[in-house]
Parts: sequence; structure tokens; C-alpha cells
Amino acid sequence: MKHFYRRGKRDGSPVLLLLHGTGGNERDLLPLANILDPEAGVLGVRGEVSENGMARFFRRIREGVFDVEDLVFRTRRLAEFLDSAAEQYAFDRKRVIAVGYSNGANMAASLLFHIPGSLKGALLFHPMVPRRGIALPDLSGTKVWIAAGEADPICPKEEAEELENLLRDAGSDVTVHWEKGGHSIKKSEVEQARQWYQKHF
Repeated sequence: MKHFYRRGKRDGSPVLLLLHGTGGNERDLLPLANILDPEAGVLGVRGEVSENGMARFFRRIREGVFDVEDLVFRTRRLAEFLDSAAEQYAFDRKRVIAVGYSNGANMAASLLFHIPGSLKGALLFHPMVPRRGIALPDLSGTKVWIAAGEADPICPKEEAEELENLLRDAGSDVTVHWEKGGHSIKKSEVEQARQWYQKHF
């Protein structure tokens, strides 16, 4: 997978897994990572699927309708990449925290849904429910922060509420931050994310 890695500045520091939105790249969320934790390790990954020339982490049939078979395949592939990257770069695989936006947030949520123990925590900016009708693994001890927009045209309010409930029912410690706006990441969201991250990690 096309990616970049930056070693953390302190021993045992978390590794922030950066997962961009549609059309982004592996460095898109680096400024956000620097705000959350400038001393953390950083692993930015570029999605391998192309939609009209725009990078994504998995295919979709149309807006809001995911190709579930491809989603599961790509999720497992990303998890395998994380395992190999931990060996290559000698970081603690158990201290990976996902930071995802939109399509990247959906992929991070899919890791939580499908791969037990894949993430220590996750910050999901404007996610949707990645898959329905499956039993989630035990997410006790996994902390998740969600940013959602009350007027988000791509990720409706109901999506964020359903995702919150599914994660919480699986044992996750979930915090949701609501904004009145739409789908873009706002400065106020970033500040709330930073405060939450500093409190928990």
C-alpha cells in the first residue's frame, strides 16, 4: 500500500493511522495529526480503489451504498498491512489509533466491526455505518470519538446515531461531538478531538 511513516518522538507513543476521504492521499490528515499529538508516530495510507481518478479505501455502488464484499476484502487487506508495517517500522501494533475522515472514517469503523483488536481507539470525522446485520466483536476498552454534522448531506444524522449505538452496544466507550454544519472538518471539531485525545491517550 502506498503510505508514509513518521516515527514517534517518545518511546511507546501511539501511532496515528491516517485514513483520508475520497480523493485524498496519505498526507491529507497530517496537519490534523500534528494538532492531536505532535509526538506520536504517524502512518498515513492511501486508498487503493480509484473512483473516477479519486482514491478511496473501498468501492461503493452509489452514494451511500457500499460494496460490502469489497469493503470486507479491503478491510482485511488493511489489517494485514498494519501487521506488516508494525514489523517493518518496529512500532507497537497494539497502540494504533485511527484518524479517519469520511470514506477513511468508514474504513476505520470497518476495522472495528470486522477485525478484533485492530485498533486501540479511533477518531471518526463524519462516518457512516460501514455494515449492518453482523455481530460486532467485543470492543470493551476501545475508545471512539465521532464528529458529526446535524446538516451533513452525505452522512445523515441518523447514521452517526446508529453507529454510536452499535459501537456502544459492543462495549466501546463512545463520545460524539455534534456540529450544526455539514460534511467538512471544522476547527471546533479539531479542538474537541484534540482535547478528547489528550484526555484518553
